Amino acid sequence: MGRLDGKAAIITGGEGSIGMATARAFVAEGASVFLAGIAEPELKSGAAELGGNAAWAVTDATDSGQVKAAVDAALDRFGRLDVVIANAGISGAIAPIAEYPEDAFDQTLAVHVRGAFLLCKHAVPHLATGASVIITSSVVGLMGAPHIAGYSTAKHAQVGLMRTLAAELAPRGIRVNTIHPGPVDNEFQHRIEVAATGDDRDKATTIFNQMIPLARHAAPTEIARAMLYLASDDSSFMTGATLAVDGGMSS
Repeated sequence: MGRLDGKAAIITGGEGSIGMATARAFVAEGASVFLAGIAEPELKSGAAELGGNAAWAVTDATDSGQVKAAVDAALDRFGRLDVVIANAGISGAIAPIAEYPEDAFDQTLAVHVRGAFLLCKHAVPHLATGASVIITSSVVGLMGAPHIAGYSTAKHAQVGLMRTLAAELAPRGIRVNTIHPGPVDNEFQHRIEVAATGDDRDKATTIFNQMIPLARHAAPTEIARAMLYLASDDSSFMTGATLAVDGGMSS
């Protein structure tokens, strides 16, 4: 038996490396998965790779109507929802606070915070006892870093949302936690590192590796295994928690 046999999950940002690694891990453990995101070709190919246990929809995480439509489509396809993962994200701008673009700040909070809020708002009414809600925050949701006011503020705000929902939903037996990846070996992270350091990709990676006690980036599959833990009954007494999967950066 798989750890998620018979369960259904929805993942925003489902076409990204963490979203797809998580979807693969869930399907391998018996779950059905609905991928929601903005990149149609990647969503379509990802769902095709996962087979009959997957479906997808183009979804702007900041648009309430589109998020509700994705939740409704997942329910129509699978008949239930047991795992909700708010994983959509953008990097935002990198600039000192006095120069930080206001539109970039607003957009970054919209995708991360409003996006997580909307997914929970529309999915939570359909969840039963034993369900799990996971919000993808970041190592910078546990610590500070310069020049990333939008991203860091959004990632801290997601923790506040999580703690509110954990308290609100505990009487229903629904668990809510945040996961906090450190640097991951994917294009999203590499673009951030190049912009932050002004160096080429290899040099930027080396600089970031030096900040990580384990001295390397995570593989997306390592984050997916932590997602699986939070989604499954292995973490049945865990709610309101911030799970760091960051190679020791926040320690």
